[in-house]
Amino acid sequence: MEPLDERAIRASFVNCSKGEAGRIRMPAGLAGDGVPWADLDFLGWTDPGAPLRALLVVPGADGPTGLVLRRPEARKSSALRSSMCRICLTDHAASGVALFVAPLAGAAGRNGNTVGEYICADLACSLYLRGKRQPKMRLIRREETLTLGERVDRAMTNLAAFTARVAAG
Repeated sequence: MEPLDERAIRASFVNCSKGEAGRIRMPAGLAGDGVPWADLDFLGWTDPGAPLRALLVVPGADGPTGLVLRRPEARKSSALRSSMCRICLTDHAASGVALFVAPLAGAAGRNGNTVGEYICADLACSLYLRGKRQPKMRLIRREETLTLGERVDRAMTNLAAFTARVAAG
């Protein structure tokens, strides 16, 4: 992913007001070298000032698209269950995947309409794809024959579909 500055990130959000976008705290390390841009296909973080708010910025042909998401409150779950991220298809223990809900863009979102997707709870899909991060507990081992490029393309196609549903309102 190409590095983005704070101004570009704030301008990218499609499902919140400009005022709301202005109040979002940026990810740690954005101003310095703390964001591993070369290993990221999209930028995802939890707002440190609002821990139930998560944010995604997805690159696209027309520039980045930012989404404000609501993350679920922490809950205990069975460690013996497994869940799969619908973006990168990484298997995790149940607590490693969360249902993130996004208000739709425009009038539909202002009326309370939302869509959701099961995504890696830490929003680190890019790092899981590259083997730079491992799930805490993998109950199912699936070996893939796809190359890294093919897995990244699949993940970005999945994420683009979710982003399009939110942006279409």
